[in-house]
Amino acid sequence: MTITTEITLRSYCQTLNAMARRMRDRGWYLVNVPRFLSTVPTLVASGINSGNALEIGPGPGYLGLEWLRNTNGTTLTGLDICPDMIEIAEHNAAEYEVTDRVRYLLADASDMPFENNQFDCVFSSASLHEWANPKLIMNEIARVLKPGGSYYITDLRRCMSWAWKLAVWFLARPREVRPYFIASVKESYMLKEVKDILRDTQLWNSSVSKSLYGLAIKGQKMYSRQKFPSTHPTPLLKAQK
Repeated sequence: MTITTEITLRSYCQTLNAMARRMRDRGWYLVNVPRFLSTVPTLVASGINSGNALEIGPGPGYLGLEWLRNTNGTTLTGLDICPDMIEIAEHNAAEYEVTDRVRYLLADASDMPFENNQFDCVFSSASLHEWANPKLIMNEIARVLKPGGSYYITDLRRCMSWAWKLAVWFLARPREVRPYFIASVKESYMLKEVKDILRDTQLWNSSVSKSLYGLAIKGQKMYSRQKFPSTHPTPLLKAQK
């Protein structure tokens, strides 16, 4: 989704923060229903349950902050390309009183400023459709994950039923978020498109599934002793500094 002016971008970030805060207040991030993709129980069940995690596109940060609040001994790094979102997420982290366990960085996920094999797990919610180069980002996820580390990426699905679109449209608050929701659905992927993207990346062996309204990509980084098929080169590594 293209945001053309600074004022519009700031308004967009504030609207998403208001929506996400309302979801948090109503307990949506803690709903334990497998077909609801972006919740803390679903993250934990997918292997995002311990250690040092990376969240790509945290937005206002509520999913990751709720994950921190409901896990023990975990730390989180949020990576976003929007300065306004970083500012909002940092403010929310202070409200949660977890600033000693989370940091937010302004950077492009297609060229992450991290060492190889740095994170125990990686997750992302509702940002895949905004990735300018998803193949590069998938390869970067493989690079920064430790061997055996889990990843879990969820997003909307373009072929979402009209019933679900209407339901989300009427339930969406504040109402200003509705046009952004429709635009995001139109820009999101079909399952086959996601599988085609993954086929040419280091996450080619991912599991891809659909839910009532979205899709999920999950898996674990293969250990170096495991061999990739000849059509898939071994994971790209950046030179260590």
